Amino acid sequence: KEDDARLLYYCNHVHGTGPAYTVMTLTAVRDGAAWARLAERVTRGDLRDFATRLDEMRHGVDAKVLLPVYWSPVQDVDFGSVPTTAAEHELTLFMEDTGWPSASLDEYIGFWGETYFPFIQHRPMEQRLLDIQMSFQPAYGGGNRKEAILWQKVVDHQKLLWLFTHETAPELKRPGTFMHDALGYRDEWESRLLRTASWSPWY
Repeated sequence: KEDDARLLYYCNHVHGTGPAYTVMTLTAVRDGAAWARLAERVTRGDLRDFATRLDEMRHGVDAKVLLPVYWSPVQDVDFGSVPTTAAEHELTLFMEDTGWPSASLDEYIGFWGETYFPFIQHRPMEQRLLDIQMSFQPAYGGGNRKEAILWQKVVDHQKLLWLFTHETAPELKRPGTFMHDALGYRDEWESRLLRTASWSPWY
Protein backbone atom coordinates (compact mmCIF):
# COMPACT_ATOMS: atom_id res chain seq x y z
CA LYS A 1 0.00 0.00 0.00
CA GLU A 2 2.74 2.48 0.95
CA ASP A 3 5.78 3.01 -1.27
CA ASP A 4 8.28 3.56 1.55
CA ALA A 5 8.19 0.17 3.32
CA ARG A 6 8.91 -3.24 1.81
CA LEU A 7 9.47 -6.79 3.01
CA LEU A 8 12.92 -7.76 1.70
CA TYR A 9 13.57 -11.22 3.13
CA TYR A 10 11.48 -14.04 4.55
CA CYS A 11 13.73 -16.82 5.88
CA ASN A 12 13.41 -20.03 7.86
CA HIS A 13 15.98 -21.08 10.43
CA VAL A 14 17.58 -24.17 8.90
CA HIS A 15 16.60 -27.36 10.75
CA GLY A 16 19.44 -28.82 12.79
CA THR A 17 21.22 -25.48 13.26
CA GLY A 18 19.16 -23.97 16.07
CA PRO A 19 15.57 -23.53 17.24
CA ALA A 20 13.16 -25.28 14.87
CA TYR A 21 10.22 -23.53 13.20
CA THR A 22 11.77 -20.09 13.62
CA VAL A 23 11.19 -17.45 10.96
CA MET A 24 13.23 -14.31 10.31
CA THR A 25 11.91 -11.40 8.27
CA LEU A 26 13.74 -8.25 7.22
CA THR A 27 11.64 -5.22 6.34
CA ALA A 28 13.07 -1.99 4.93
CA VAL A 29 11.59 1.43 5.67
CA ARG A 30 12.69 4.63 3.99
CA ASP A 31 13.14 6.66 7.18
CA GLY A 32 11.84 7.17 10.69
CA ALA A 33 8.59 8.70 9.49
CA ALA A 34 7.95 5.66 7.29
CA TRP A 35 8.57 3.38 10.27
CA ALA A 36 6.08 5.40 12.34
CA ARG A 37 3.42 5.08 9.63
CA LEU A 38 4.01 1.33 9.38
CA ALA A 39 3.79 0.97 13.17
CA GLU A 40 0.53 2.93 13.16
CA ARG A 41 -0.93 0.66 10.46
CA VAL A 42 0.02 -2.45 12.46
CA THR A 43 -1.32 -1.23 15.81
CA ARG A 44 -4.39 0.78 14.77
CA GLY A 45 -4.79 0.67 11.00
CA ASP A 46 -5.37 -1.64 8.06
CA LEU A 47 -2.66 -4.14 9.11
CA ARG A 48 -4.05 -4.67 12.61
CA ASP A 49 -6.16 -7.72 11.72
CA PHE A 50 -3.26 -9.20 9.77
CA ALA A 51 -0.95 -8.76 12.77
CA THR A 52 -3.55 -10.41 15.01
CA ARG A 53 -3.75 -13.43 12.69
CA LEU A 54 0.04 -13.69 12.71
CA ASP A 55 0.07 -13.67 16.51
CA GLU A 56 -2.28 -16.65 16.48
CA MET A 57 0.32 -18.65 14.51
CA ARG A 58 3.34 -18.05 16.74
CA HIS A 59 4.45 -18.33 20.34
CA GLY A 60 6.37 -15.06 20.39
CA VAL A 61 8.19 -12.47 18.35
CA ASP A 62 11.28 -10.28 18.83
CA ALA A 63 11.98 -7.19 16.76
CA LYS A 64 14.79 -4.69 16.28
CA VAL A 65 15.10 -1.39 14.46
CA LEU A 66 18.40 -1.43 12.59
CA LEU A 67 20.56 0.99 10.62
CA PRO A 68 23.24 0.07 8.07
CA VAL A 69 26.77 0.57 9.36
CA TYR A 70 28.81 3.14 7.45
CA TRP A 71 30.62 0.59 5.26
CA SER A 72 27.62 -1.68 4.53
CA PRO A 73 27.33 -2.42 0.79
CA VAL A 74 23.61 -1.55 0.96
CA GLN A 75 22.85 1.91 2.35
CA ASP A 76 19.56 2.64 0.60
CA VAL A 77 16.84 0.50 -0.95
CA ASP A 78 15.22 1.20 -4.31
CA PHE A 79 11.70 0.54 -3.05
CA GLY A 80 10.22 0.59 -6.53
CA SER A 81 12.35 -2.39 -7.56
CA VAL A 82 11.35 -4.66 -4.64
CA PRO A 83 8.78 -7.25 -5.78
CA THR A 84 5.38 -6.96 -4.11
CA THR A 85 3.87 -10.11 -5.62
CA ALA A 86 5.06 -13.62 -4.84
CA ALA A 87 7.19 -15.35 -7.48
CA GLU A 88 8.84 -18.75 -7.17
CA HIS A 89 12.63 -18.85 -7.25
CA GLU A 90 15.56 -20.90 -6.01
CA LEU A 91 16.19 -21.24 -2.28
CA THR A 92 19.30 -19.54 -0.97
CA LEU A 93 21.20 -19.71 2.31
CA PHE A 94 22.32 -16.80 4.45
CA MET A 95 24.58 -16.70 7.48
CA GLU A 96 23.56 -14.05 9.98
CA ASP A 97 26.38 -13.29 12.40
CA THR A 98 25.72 -11.19 15.50
CA GLY A 99 28.47 -9.96 17.81
CA TRP A 100 28.26 -8.28 21.20
CA PRO A 101 31.55 -6.40 21.68
CA SER A 102 33.41 -5.81 24.90
CA ALA A 103 35.07 -2.88 23.13
CA SER A 104 33.07 0.17 22.08
CA LEU A 105 30.53 -0.40 19.33
CA ASP A 106 32.26 2.11 17.05
CA GLU A 107 35.60 0.34 17.48
CA TYR A 108 34.02 -3.02 16.72
CA ILE A 109 32.22 -1.81 13.60
CA GLY A 110 35.39 -0.08 12.45
CA PHE A 111 37.40 -3.27 12.99
CA TRP A 112 34.94 -5.21 10.82
CA GLY A 113 35.11 -2.56 8.11
CA GLU A 114 38.90 -2.40 8.11
CA THR A 115 39.63 -6.14 8.33
CA TYR A 116 36.82 -8.65 7.79
CA PHE A 117 34.94 -6.78 5.06
CA PRO A 118 37.92 -6.26 2.72
CA PHE A 119 39.25 -9.76 3.54
CA ILE A 120 36.00 -11.25 2.23
CA GLN A 121 35.07 -8.85 -0.55
CA HIS A 122 38.49 -8.59 -2.20
CA ARG A 123 38.58 -12.31 -2.91
CA PRO A 124 37.31 -13.61 -6.27
CA MET A 125 33.73 -14.85 -5.93
CA GLU A 126 34.74 -18.44 -6.76
CA GLN A 127 37.03 -18.46 -3.70
CA ARG A 128 34.44 -17.21 -1.23
CA LEU A 129 32.25 -19.06 1.21
CA LEU A 130 30.28 -15.89 1.98
CA ASP A 131 29.37 -12.63 0.28
CA ILE A 132 28.74 -9.77 2.71
CA GLN A 133 25.56 -8.10 1.49
CA MET A 134 24.63 -5.91 4.46
CA SER A 135 25.74 -5.02 7.97
CA PHE A 136 23.66 -3.38 10.69
CA GLN A 137 23.71 -1.81 14.11
CA PRO A 138 20.63 -1.13 16.26
CA ALA A 139 19.09 2.30 15.96
CA TYR A 140 19.07 4.33 19.17
CA GLY A 141 16.42 2.77 21.39
CA GLY A 142 15.72 0.07 18.80
CA GLY A 143 17.62 -2.82 20.35
CA ASN A 144 20.71 -3.84 22.28
CA ARG A 145 23.10 -0.88 22.12
CA LYS A 146 26.34 -2.87 21.80
CA GLU A 147 25.48 -5.21 18.96
CA ALA A 148 26.42 -5.50 15.30
CA ILE A 149 25.08 -7.83 12.62
CA LEU A 150 26.51 -9.25 9.40
CA TRP A 151 24.12 -10.44 6.68
CA GLN A 152 26.07 -12.77 4.40
CA LYS A 153 24.92 -14.91 1.47
CA VAL A 154 26.36 -18.43 1.34
CA VAL A 155 27.79 -18.66 -2.17
CA ASP A 156 29.53 -22.05 -1.92
CA HIS A 157 27.72 -24.89 -0.14
CA GLN A 158 30.74 -27.19 -0.33
CA LYS A 159 32.87 -24.65 1.54
CA LEU A 160 30.12 -24.41 4.16
CA LEU A 161 30.18 -28.20 4.59
CA TRP A 162 33.97 -28.05 4.95
CA LEU A 163 33.57 -25.39 7.65
CA PHE A 164 31.22 -27.70 9.57
CA THR A 165 33.51 -30.73 9.36
CA HIS A 166 37.00 -29.26 9.87
CA GLU A 167 38.87 -27.34 12.54
CA THR A 168 40.05 -23.83 11.70
CA ALA A 169 43.57 -24.04 10.31
CA PRO A 170 46.27 -22.88 12.79
CA GLU A 171 47.56 -20.24 10.38
CA LEU A 172 44.12 -18.60 10.44
CA LYS A 173 44.19 -18.22 14.23
CA ARG A 174 47.57 -16.55 14.65
CA PRO A 175 48.07 -12.94 15.82
CA GLY A 176 47.37 -10.61 12.94
CA THR A 177 44.49 -12.70 11.57
CA PHE A 178 40.84 -11.77 11.91
CA MET A 179 40.01 -14.86 13.97
CA HIS A 180 42.65 -13.95 16.55
CA ASP A 181 42.42 -10.17 16.60
CA ALA A 182 38.60 -10.11 16.76
CA LEU A 183 38.83 -11.58 20.26
CA GLY A 184 40.29 -8.25 21.36
CA TYR A 185 36.92 -6.68 20.54
CA ARG A 186 34.45 -9.41 21.42
CA ASP A 187 34.27 -12.97 22.70
CA GLU A 188 30.49 -13.39 22.44
CA TRP A 189 29.19 -14.28 19.00
CA GLU A 190 26.23 -16.06 17.43
CA SER A 191 25.73 -17.42 13.92
CA ARG A 192 22.39 -18.41 12.41
CA LEU A 193 21.94 -20.30 9.16
CA LEU A 194 18.81 -19.09 7.38
CA ARG A 195 17.14 -20.26 4.18
CA THR A 196 14.94 -17.98 2.10
CA ALA A 197 11.41 -19.01 1.25
CA SER A 198 10.78 -19.70 -2.42
CA TRP A 199 8.76 -16.46 -2.62
CA SER A 200 11.01 -14.16 -0.56
CA PRO A 201 11.28 -10.84 -2.45
CA TRP A 202 15.08 -10.79 -2.11
CA TYR A 203 17.13 -13.98 -2.13
